[in-house]
Amino acid sequence: MKRHRGAHVLEKSVEVLTAEPADIPPLQDSGDADAATDTERLLADVLAGVVRVEQVPVDSHFFNDLGADSLVMAQFCARVRKRGDMPAVSMKDIYRHPTIRSLATALVDAAPVPAPTSTAAPVPSPSAEAPSPARTPTDVRASAEGTARAEGTARAEAQAAARTRRYLVCGVLQFLIFLGYSCLVALAVEEGHEWISAGSGLFDLYLRSVLLAGAGFLGLCALPIVVKWTLLGRWRSGEFPLWGMAYVRFWVVKTLIRTSPVRLFAGSPLYVLYLRALGARIGKGVTILSHTIPVCTDLLTVGEGTIIRKDVLLSCYRAHAGVIQTGPVTLGSNVLVSEHTVLDIETSMGDGAQLGHASSLHTGQVVPAGERRHGSPAQPTEVDYRRVAPADCPTAKRTVYGVVQLLSLLAVYLPLALGGVTALLTGLPQLQTLLNPQPMASPAFYVDALIASVVLLFGSLLAGLLVVGTVPRLLSRAVRPGKVYPLYGFHYGIQRAIAVMTNRKSLTTLFGDSSGIVHYLRYLGYDLSRVEQTGSNFGTEVQHENPYLSSVGTGTMIADGLSIMNADFSSTSFRVSRTSIGPHNFLGNRIAYPAQGRTGDNCLLATKVMVPIDGPVREGVGLLGSPSFEIPRTVMRDNRFNHLETGDELRRRLAAKNRHNAATAGLYLLARLIHLFVITLITMGAVDLYPSFGAPAIALASVLTLTYTVVHFALVERASTGFKPQKPLYCSIYEPSFWRHERFWKMASVHYIQAFDGTPFKNVIWRLLGARIGKRVFDDGCFFPERTLVTIGDDSTLNAGTVVQCHSQEDGAFKSDRSALGNGCTLGVGAFVHYGVTIADGAALAPDSFLMKGEEIPSHAQWGGNPARDMPDHKTQVEAGEEPHTSQSAPARGL
Repeated sequence: MKRHRGAHVLEKSVEVLTAEPADIPPLQDSGDADAATDTERLLADVLAGVVRVEQVPVDSHFFNDLGADSLVMAQFCARVRKRGDMPAVSMKDIYRHPTIRSLATALVDAAPVPAPTSTAAPVPSPSAEAPSPARTPTDVRASAEGTARAEGTARAEAQAAARTRRYLVCGVLQFLIFLGYSCLVALAVEEGHEWISAGSGLFDLYLRSVLLAGAGFLGLCALPIVVKWTLLGRWRSGEFPLWGMAYVRFWVVKTLIRTSPVRLFAGSPLYVLYLRALGARIGKGVTILSHTIPVCTDLLTVGEGTIIRKDVLLSCYRAHAGVIQTGPVTLGSNVLVSEHTVLDIETSMGDGAQLGHASSLHTGQVVPAGERRHGSPAQPTEVDYRRVAPADCPTAKRTVYGVVQLLSLLAVYLPLALGGVTALLTGLPQLQTLLNPQPMASPAFYVDALIASVVLLFGSLLAGLLVVGTVPRLLSRAVRPGKVYPLYGFHYGIQRAIAVMTNRKSLTTLFGDSSGIVHYLRYLGYDLSRVEQTGSNFGTEVQHENPYLSSVGTGTMIADGLSIMNADFSSTSFRVSRTSIGPHNFLGNRIAYPAQGRTGDNCLLATKVMVPIDGPVREGVGLLGSPSFEIPRTVMRDNRFNHLETGDELRRRLAAKNRHNAATAGLYLLARLIHLFVITLITMGAVDLYPSFGAPAIALASVLTLTYTVVHFALVERASTGFKPQKPLYCSIYEPSFWRHERFWKMASVHYIQAFDGTPFKNVIWRLLGARIGKRVFDDGCFFPERTLVTIGDDSTLNAGTVVQCHSQEDGAFKSDRSALGNGCTLGVGAFVHYGVTIADGAALAPDSFLMKGEEIPSHAQWGGNPARDMPDHKTQVEAGEEPHTSQSAPARGL
């Protein structure tokens, strides 16, 4: 009977359930036993209403017996929260207590004891004057309320109009600043090229290239420093509204800092020196591997010997509810901040403290000296995340490494690049037309541009394939697994070179989401055992630190965003180790997998999960959250496609999928070729017009290039879906509807959108791509994989690193649905929102949170965590003896 009922639940769970909860009598006060019984009855009735069955046994397992999944249970939690007479239930509660009986017992045990209330009647306040007999108190009150509503509406409309004016003026100023900067860069580039081309010999050409490269590089590095100190001076804690003049100054400085070429020196002593020049207080022996440069640098303090690993977000600012808030981030001496972490403003770590990977510190959190934290938000742990012994790395060694690195760039790499481009343009007539084009009316003008585009696109792809398959393989022989090497030496340089050369996003995008990615990763050096080809073994985003030490077991499927952590770092040393992911696993999005990961066979690792590095090896289970806890490996709903994954049916469908993916790869290259061809035409036209118009012709070409890029990829993306909005899906990965979705992912380019972060133009682009975006939305770096399934309300705030992903894949099942944010919502830095989600007006999601599929956040609620749940306010946490997760905003003192 349980299996029969579970099958019925399975059929109903795929429907969109919009019915309101049934009228159930409120919970009456009684003893613990009676309260538990009443709670069981209420919970069972609510769950029965969600899955639309008559009765749910209180001892039936939600997943194993009833066949429910996380989407169904998220709807159940939302309905329970809507009732005012029952304790709130989170998805973490569901997984920890997977029956009605155990859940009711846990809720009753955790329910707070109500405080005694006074029974005295309220004392009415004396009235200074009795109301006129002609107007009753009800009339007076109604009139006052009506006047207040009218005044409130008028005031809200006036404030919205003022915000709209600031919004539009800000956009105009940002465009003019971009145009002026384009003119300046265009003039410098053209003059520099002409000066190099005037060289009379090889040595003269090299010398001129060195001088120009040095001047250009140092100028681009110095410009953000000069502008920052000129426009802003020293950063202070405070807040200022979006879209005003203070924000324009902030945006200029942020954009220059984030686009500075110094970000390429992450992990180098030069990177630390640059941050000090921007005002950061950083001690000796600090190593920072994250490429995301802090913006409000004066508010960053880092003690001696601290290590900040890659993919860490600590910008010292955040956007919240229509304002930019700035605040300090303080790290003591010998602190360890691991990968994929977020440090919000007003956070600190004491000397010797540690923060584990896939974790975060929310505003107000403090890690005492010598203690360890992990999770989101961080909580105490006994796990030691220091995995490599220190080595001798004196200041002199750091200095020599930085000097050699700078001289190599200025005297070798940049001059070769500049001189090589000049020599290439001079040696190939087809490419020389970029500088000496035929008349635009001539057919030869377009033929030469097409030939040049084909040579550049396919030549760079072939050269890239050749380099990544040979040079890193030879270099890897110099670095032995398990051996501790000092930083800033020969071996450190070799390891950095391997990581840079083998993480080519253009190639993983080309081969990802197809059978070709398996062959490409093997070509790089991955150990993939005996591959069970699915056509979707890996997505388009996978990175590593050493491909020759990366192993993935048979039958494992991996979604986008995997980061394989082959290297462990301290502030003075590093060590590479083999990282092995077991067979028959499924890994969701945005996962950092460490070399010490304690997962084995047949595991499901959910999106943004923190992979454990302690305890027993987990097998045959799912892991969710940060810190992670066990969930069912799979649910009955996803087993309905198992018959498509074996035998002749699999071979037939896989062959059809491979043909479809091959056609997609061809269309992808064609779209890139057309884009490059038009850009080449624009460049050649600008060169042709330069003698007559000068630098404005080059600046105009820059604007046209950016504009065409937006229009081109918007047309390509919309064409990939037949110029129709995407619809919610629930299908196998071996069905054509999923293949078309994969085609959309590959054809949809997103890198150019980052240039518009923090401007009104990004909202225009999202609308062009099909997203429903409200008025005055602030987007500081959000990403929507499925644009047409996303709705964002007016005046919402989307921070850097946030994602609203309207799909998920678990093994061979693919699911997608719409997600909607109301007016005035805020997504914290690094937050991740799944599909089928509703966030009501004014609600906020804390940094680094993971909002699971199907969740509903009530109006003006504050949620956070991984998985996200309703978070208690600061006062409640202090009274409970917990570390605060949030704090009041800093005083509004501006910049």
